Amino acid sequence: MEIKSIFAFIIIGLFLGVMSSFLGIGGGPINLVILSFFFSMNTKVAAKNSICIILISQIASLVYSFIAGKVPQFDWYILVVMAAGGVVGGILGRIIDKKLDDKAVNILYLILNAVIVLICMFNIVKFSIA
Repeated sequence: MEIKSIFAFIIIGLFLGVMSSFLGIGGGPINLVILSFFFSMNTKVAAKNSICIILISQIASLVYSFIAGKVPQFDWYILVVMAAGGVVGGILGRIIDKKLDDKAVNILYLILNAVIVLICMFNIVKFSIA
């Protein structure tokens, strides 16, 4: 599909923004599927757009948390180390992305989705027994 309606853009954007804020995984897998299907994007382009969607929705969520005074206690050291890891991971990911073709990215995406499903199944079993 190749959506052209501004109303559809708004509805899809709202849906993706809610999913990105609501889901602990950031909504990336859902974003890729939606962007690929509705906007005929290949996986690489959809992934880049997904990152932008997640960034914007998480900034909005963070601003809301600050305004509402609902920022939980956390260790600043962990935040700095994780942020540095995110920057390094982003740089490495960009280097790897340039070397992979679309087919390899699709295979990697499927493998990572399978890992996410397995983790979810493990958590269902672990927490339903407890």
